[in-house]
Amino acid sequence: MSEAADAWYVGLMSGTSLDGVDAVVARFGVGSAAVEVAGHAYQAFPPGLRAELLALNTPTEQELHRAALAANQLALMQAEAVDAVLKTAGLPRSAIHAVGSHGQTVRHRPGEFDGVGYTVQLNQAALLAELCHIDVVADFRSRDVAAGGQGAPLVPAFHAEVFARTGHARAVLNIGGISNLTLLSADPALPVRGFDCGPGNALLDHGAQQHLGQAFDAGGQWGAGGHAHEPLLAVLMAEPFLSLPAPKSTGRDLFNPAWLAQRLAGFSGLSPVDIQASLAEFTARAAASALRASAPETEALYVCGGGVFNHDLLRRLRAQWPGLLVDSTEALGLPPMQVEAAAFAWLARAHCCRQAGQRTEVTGARGPRILGALYPA
Repeated sequence: MSEAADAWYVGLMSGTSLDGVDAVVARFGVGSAAVEVAGHAYQAFPPGLRAELLALNTPTEQELHRAALAANQLALMQAEAVDAVLKTAGLPRSAIHAVGSHGQTVRHRPGEFDGVGYTVQLNQAALLAELCHIDVVADFRSRDVAAGGQGAPLVPAFHAEVFARTGHARAVLNIGGISNLTLLSADPALPVRGFDCGPGNALLDHGAQQHLGQAFDAGGQWGAGGHAHEPLLAVLMAEPFLSLPAPKSTGRDLFNPAWLAQRLAGFSGLSPVDIQASLAEFTARAAASALRASAPETEALYVCGGGVFNHDLLRRLRAQWPGLLVDSTEALGLPPMQVEAAAFAWLARAHCCRQAGQRTEVTGARGPRILGALYPA
């Protein structure tokens, strides 16, 4: 176990923003550092793969066939990301104990339909192991769902390991396609809490693609030029998911263009830029409201994920709670685009050390479980 505990791991993450694969080489609990990152690499999705992954989020023709081929293509990109990050880190393959691969979520319906539900992450871990010649750990979420949990968010367990400090009431907001919160008490004896709190970049990116022809609104500059419309915001904030108690999780199954179109039906006179501003305000308001309701004692909020680079969104987030410190996780020693990939390296380590990877108070599972499945090199 000691060898597995002290070794280097590669974490691979492609989130609901559907922009690409982040790869991180990390080891954990070495010396005084909770996490040591040796390298980070990013591989952007080609437009065709991104479009296919987005299409597979909803029922489509020949989806089993298309999903299998998309998973193969994703594995090829993941292997390239592993090569790139090992080169950046200056480490040989033999130094890596395992690769933790999240895969690409295309459906997330825990607890629905038959009482168990399911979560689907496209992944071809067997092919990735063949290409990398390194053990691969994948399929982290499904065991938690099988145990009655939400299967998400999984990152709060990692956030607690690297960001929690006695005497400091902190929260971590990950803004990917969906936003999730981790609540870290000043008292280490209290449980870690966390949940999905609403949309992140998914709706904002849709607006940029539709009206700017761009993958995203760089820096939030376009949205910053609009005015949030309070009547529309009231409709958006009335979404029942926002008032559900934790544990809870969501995805593009809920916050998608069809959901938005239904809520825009009565606001045909609004300009696209005012809709974009309203969506940014909605994203900020949903997160801040959830944080205030769940952890009013919070002193500092640290943001990670791609949303940290939307300056308009962060400005709106700060305006929701004057006096609350809002900063990037960079201030805690881990750059915002490395956090999720490092979390899946940590989850691979937990699997290899035969340790539970989730916090049951977050996911609602019946008990701690070893997450993931191993695909040997």
